Amino acid sequence: MKTYSARPGEVERKWWLVDADGKNLGRLASEIADVLRGKNKPQYTPHVDTGDFVVVVNADKIAVTGRKTTQKVYYRHSGYPGGLKSETLGQLLERRPTEVLRKAVKGMLPKNRLAAKQLRKLKIYAGPKHPHAAQKPEEWSWQE
Repeated sequence: MKTYSARPGEVERKWWLVDADGKNLGRLASEIADVLRGKNKPQYTPHVDTGDFVVVVNADKIAVTGRKTTQKVYYRHSGYPGGLKSETLGQLLERRPTEVLRKAVKGMLPKNRLAAKQLRKLKIYAGPKHPHAAQKPEEWSWQE
């Protein structure tokens, strides 16, 4: 019996709809990362993008536990001397609520060129509306 290895042309992609209202940030991000990579499919192949598209709505209503809104800090650097900027989770949720989930999912993907392809299949929206009705996304069922 030979080991099956998926080829990029034969991967069948589905669209999933995730409602982030009240969901825990880390648990939601790990589930989304698995779907983007294709680890929920039997055809999963590590070096091929076998994942599905994920549409996340209500990203502004995501939940975090403890004092993370004031203690968790995101850093970025402009590249110039003294260009280190910092922002707490609470500030980032107010300014760009979709970016919090995108950063969490990106951290859970592999650090290679394949991850950039997989991250492009993630569509995040702060409100309950999304423009992907034509793709007929299915509601994702959680293992909670």
